[in-house]
Amino acid sequence: MEISELENKIIEALKLVYDPEIPVNIYEMGMIYEIKVKEGGNIYIKMTLTSPACPVAESLPVDVKARVESIEGVNQVYVDVVWDPPWTQDMMSEEAKLELGFF
Repeated sequence: MEISELENKIIEALKLVYDPEIPVNIYEMGMIYEIKVKEGGNIYIKMTLTSPACPVAESLPVDVKARVESIEGVNQVYVDVVWDPPWTQDMMSEEAKLELGFF
């Protein structure tokens, strides 16, 4: 499978992951900072949360890892939760802003 095809499948899987308090997926929320597809189907995902005090801080990265690992062609997934840069509403897609009524 081509790297770009695998990246697209990863993005589609990430669009199925939601913070239970927000009716928009984490990808459109701008919480995924980086996706790297490495040799052998190993995946690196850099993500953040809306707040360090997020109630799903423990479970959301686990959900991300499980969703991506379920994709054919993916071997291992490493999810790196970072706080720099801090998440802001400016990171949301236009779709997310519309859904949440920010327009």
